[in-house]
Amino acid sequence: MSFLALVLAAASTAAAPVAIEPATRAALEATCLDYVDGQLEGDPARVARALHPDLAKRRVLGETPDERLGLRRMGREELVELTRQGALKTPREQWNRSCTVLDVAGDAAVVRAETPWFVDFFHVGRFGERWIIVNALWYQKPRDK
Repeated sequence: MSFLALVLAAASTAAAPVAIEPATRAALEATCLDYVDGQLEGDPARVARALHPDLAKRRVLGETPDERLGLRRMGREELVELTRQGALKTPREQWNRSCTVLDVAGDAAVVRAETPWFVDFFHVGRFGERWIIVNALWYQKPRDK
């Protein structure tokens, strides 16, 4: 087999999507919904159980007076406190949210959450039987004026 044929065979094998076990998908979606629905309900305990104690949550700001590559940084405690304050509390009939499992590799996964206000991309880790959000990068959608 030629070198090119070997490279193409390896690339096609590496790109093949891996099926996600239904139980794993359900557990990841449940963690994502604890995060999203907990905020919409104003339930800080529900949000907290979805988050790793060392959560790194970030939003790209771009150029700011202090940073060329500015980020809005948030940890678990700030997010839980914002939930306690009801920052995103919304009547259930107005909920419009989704959680999509994008990929899983062993004890690591990527999940996308969306509401009318934000899109989050989560890095989620499995700790024993629990999936917990370790990192989040979010996009704040423009608000209607």
